[in-house]
Amino acid sequence: MTEQTLSFIDPQGHRVASVLAIPDGGTKRIAVLCHGFFSGKHSTTNKTLTRLLEAQGIATLAFDFFGQGESEGPFEVLTTTQAISQAMAALDLVRKKGFTRIGLMGSSFGGLVATLAAAQRNDLACLALKCPVVDFAEELRLTLGDHELTQWKATDTIPNIMGGTERIRLRYSFYDDCLRQIAYGPAQSITAPTLIVQGDQDECVPLHQSRQLYDALRVTKRLELLPGADHQFTKTEDFRRMTTFLADWLSSHLT
Repeated sequence: MTEQTLSFIDPQGHRVASVLAIPDGGTKRIAVLCHGFFSGKHSTTNKTLTRLLEAQGIATLAFDFFGQGESEGPFEVLTTTQAISQAMAALDLVRKKGFTRIGLMGSSFGGLVATLAAAQRNDLACLALKCPVVDFAEELRLTLGDHELTQWKATDTIPNIMGGTERIRLRYSFYDDCLRQIAYGPAQSITAPTLIVQGDQDECVPLHQSRQLYDALRVTKRLELLPGADHQFTKTEDFRRMTTFLADWLSSHLT
């Protein structure tokens, strides 16, 4: 496998860092990978999927969202709308590079982005979602509560939802944007066969979001709820099953 670091420019003129992994011998098949909140292109899920798909002769493109990893911009002004535009630019990039069978995968926040991007395209062979956020505004209300939402609006900071003690700078406009980027309605426009994988003990994304998303889809679809698995799939067997489901779905539809 050959890995190439490259960057591209999103519609707002920001540089987006990415890594393109191509199996030896080349291929016209590729999966574009969208990471989760507070994560990056080198996430364990992305690296595992790259390895599994490479074995099937499928390339991957993983990239860092605005203000994360090596991509340009301060994280505090990130919005879902901006992340969608970067996912669309990544899909356009691989199309321009000659890939003809394109799949899209998103994890958590990246699942929201991937769902909303897929709803705007008709050139995707498949969509694979790992515990996707569908209504991020709802998740934030449930996670933070009314007091923290008020603090967020007053200070443009949120608690570190990944467990750290210091507050994180993120403008309240992120929440306002989330209210405009709820994926249930747009999902009805998706044309690509879609897989949703989530643990039934997910402590971050409410299970009803995945179930309601599944009901909204009008395509070939599959919902896999893994018994006992949490949001991070911290148990080794849960992680193995989750990545296997995603890789099998992508490889079967990209072949």
